[in-house]
Amino acid sequence: MTKLLLTTFLLCFLVTPAFAEDKETTVIPQSKSQVHLSFAPVVKQITPSVINIFTKRVVTRTVSPFMNDPLFSQFFQGMGFSQQRLEGSLGSGVIVDTEGLAVTNAHVIRGADEITISLSDGREFPAKIVLQDEASDLALLKINTQGEKLPAARLETSEKLEVGDLVIAIGNPFGVGQTVTSGIISALARSSMNINNYNFFIQTDAAINPGNSGGPLVSMSGGVIGINSAIYSKDGGSLGIGFAIPSEMVQTILSAEKNGQISRSGELVRPWVGLTAQDVTPDIAASLGLKTPTGALVSDLHNASPALAAGLRKGDVITAINGHHLRDASEMKFRLATLGLGEKAQLTYKRAGDTFDTTLQSIAPPDSPPRDERKISGRNPLNGARVANINPAVEVELGLKNMPSKGVVITSITPRTAASQIVNLGDIILSINGRRISDPKQVEEEMAHPGREGWILKILSSGQERTLIVR
Repeated sequence: MTKLLLTTFLLCFLVTPAFAEDKETTVIPQSKSQVHLSFAPVVKQITPSVINIFTKRVVTRTVSPFMNDPLFSQFFQGMGFSQQRLEGSLGSGVIVDTEGLAVTNAHVIRGADEITISLSDGREFPAKIVLQDEASDLALLKINTQGEKLPAARLETSEKLEVGDLVIAIGNPFGVGQTVTSGIISALARSSMNINNYNFFIQTDAAINPGNSGGPLVSMSGGVIGINSAIYSKDGGSLGIGFAIPSEMVQTILSAEKNGQISRSGELVRPWVGLTAQDVTPDIAASLGLKTPTGALVSDLHNASPALAAGLRKGDVITAINGHHLRDASEMKFRLATLGLGEKAQLTYKRAGDTFDTTLQSIAPPDSPPRDERKISGRNPLNGARVANINPAVEVELGLKNMPSKGVVITSITPRTAASQIVNLGDIILSINGRRISDPKQVEEEMAHPGREGWILKILSSGQERTLIVR
């Protein structure tokens, strides 16, 4: 597991003896199986499908004789010679299809140039990335088995889990080899840690350490109920607080790959609802007359949102989706993210003290307003850039987040062009030479005619507004 220090977690497994009433008598074990309780049958069933993942990537850095000198290094930045070195990392995963499709964490294979997996019996195979979804921190690998069938694990719903249920975690901690640890479900729907975009996790105290990332969390029936993703730790070791991504999100990734729902940036295209919500705090609950501070308060709705079409309005509190009562906005986001494209969901919400039910149909991110994408050319600082109107489809395709609802965004940049030197993918063009930019055609017009001082561009980049003067 790569270091996510906000990431690796686990609680020590503690069994509290139950004290019988005085009138009850002690039950003596009647068989060998009752005397020797063991996880071995479950372990034998699941371990053949658990894989160790080894990745390699080439890292290039510039070496200068002045790089460690506090005085001269500032005058010789970018000068020196390039040096390449090979970096390796390790993680875990689980095979979910006999043809060699495996699930792991996106952070396990991030930046990998070469991936090798090994099975519990020692066999090794090369693998390639099929899908890398940073939003959920999940990735799919295709193992090159050369036609050989591999043992596959069974996904099991996590919805029936209860706090206190026994579970086991399997992975390759610290590279020592495949290791099995046991524990219990410590909490469900944990959303207080900022680990991925959805923040909806199963918490367990089964020991998880670096290298366990991507490995399965397994129920006592032998089904995969989650993918171990992160631990909370002060020193990188297990403290008994670990988090796993629920199997429902894994199933969503598998379905999206099967149906070809993959964007240009290599991430899956999820259903779009055009809805933003926030947690219901005790103060908000009191002001709305709610008994408990649960649910998701609708704070914004896109004009094309199917939630708007379903009758929701700002200020409504969504309390349940498909019968699942919502604890907070993170759970709402998770529930909606696991819908299939075109799938309907039953929503329950409160408005002005009354309770309503409605049906929401998920849709693909709309390409509206039309993107009107244009490539900028000629002798100007944006030569080599493509620009387009901002719309939900563009945001999803580029993997952009927290975008304004209107404006012009840079959608691609040709390497070694003028644009590649001054702007970045996803930058928003606010104005050129004092003219407010509202569509791609205006960008073309302004870049064709420099002002007295050349071109003055106002850009919104990574949330920060900056002004560029290019002569």
